Amino acid sequence: MNLQQLKYVYFLGIGGIGMSAIARWFIANGYQLAGYDKTATPLTQALEKEGAQIHFVDDVAQIPSEFLADTSQTLVVYTPAIPKNHTELIYFQENGFTLMKRSQVLGFLTQNMFTIAVAGTHGKTTTSSMIAHILKNADRDITAFLGGITQNYGTNFLISSVANPLACVIEADEFDRSFLTLYPDVAIVTSTDADHLDIYGDHNHVLESFRMFVGQIKAGGKLFQRKGLALESYTPTSFEFSLNEGQYRASNLRIENAEMVFDIVYPEGEIKDCKLLTPGFHNVENALAATAACFTVGLSADEIREGINTFKGVKRRFEYHLRQDNIVFIDDYAHHPTEIEAFLRSVKALYPSRKLTAVFQPHLFTRTRDFQEGFAESLSLADELLLLDIYPARELPIEGVTSSIIFDKVTLQNKEMVTKETLLDILKSKDLDLLVTIGAGDIDTLLSSIKEMLTAQ
Repeated sequence: MNLQQLKYVYFLGIGGIGMSAIARWFIANGYQLAGYDKTATPLTQALEKEGAQIHFVDDVAQIPSEFLADTSQTLVVYTPAIPKNHTELIYFQENGFTLMKRSQVLGFLTQNMFTIAVAGTHGKTTTSSMIAHILKNADRDITAFLGGITQNYGTNFLISSVANPLACVIEADEFDRSFLTLYPDVAIVTSTDADHLDIYGDHNHVLESFRMFVGQIKAGGKLFQRKGLALESYTPTSFEFSLNEGQYRASNLRIENAEMVFDIVYPEGEIKDCKLLTPGFHNVENALAATAACFTVGLSADEIREGINTFKGVKRRFEYHLRQDNIVFIDDYAHHPTEIEAFLRSVKALYPSRKLTAVFQPHLFTRTRDFQEGFAESLSLADELLLLDIYPARELPIEGVTSSIIFDKVTLQNKEMVTKETLLDILKSKDLDLLVTIGAGDIDTLLSSIKEMLTAQ
């Protein structure tokens, strides 16, 4: 691919969080941008304000004519979520256009940069965003492609002011084996749990993919992995982190005013009194990984502490919507049993005397089917559960797979099946103390209404 020859870049699935970050790179570098997505969202609206032409009907006639005039001047970027029978996708395939998956483009754009890639079935968005913030807060020139909207900068993309930044920070996504297009200088692996079994089939194939990823670390590069993942035999230089063990670990961890305060122990010393504005035991571990990565590019202990202490988090990752004496309302993107358990255990540690009401929306029929027991066990940590229907995303229904297969296994007495239409009225009828909403679907569309209702009460 010759970037100098390109004038136009067309995105199929432009509203995806990873797609939109790459789209912003092309906009920032002067390319004309257009794209399709199924529905309008705040992300697509933001991209339109930045100059992208976007439509929401699968119709070749809606593609701007200049994008179709010369196949050598147009690159088509697509997401694996686009169905194979998509009319526009077929048109581009049959008419000689250059098509690349999002992950291929990311690999191409970052191949000549010093790359810090964060992989893991959980934690990669927060960790990569934290690294990007620590570096930017320390006035380092960086580029970052992130999988969430950072609270500090209101975007999923940061661009350097120089041609060769100190580092490029990227979220390395295991879905569809996307991260195998990347060859990082520094890799972080936060977790390798079974997930995306609709793609991988079983956990062994998930692990095989992670081993291949760390095997692609450049010569002289480093791997920082969570304690116990055992990926060190696949790459030459490996270090471990976790709450209590490893070359990077936490000490003196305590909760002060519903915030987590801790010291970071690293091979050369200790960073005292780090404080997380976005709490959670899992986020302490994410901070350890971020610390390790930032040391590799020359930051000082003071710069790292300052970055951690000022990191506001990522939208939908342990995001506070209300934090008052009479009501606390937190939202989280957790959509795997391990994530839900980590989130709920952290919430209960921060607020041990409050009654915890959880609203959960399962994401994908396959994930619900594959992890029904795990979902039931993790959700049973709440005091009260309101369970929504499954959000299908890219999937068609599977016979016999509904939210009820989780519901029936939840051990709580205080549990209820609800719909998006009835949820607000049901919440109004309850004496709420600590409310959390959980899920990766469209549960976020209800957040503002829930917050308004709680505030009015």
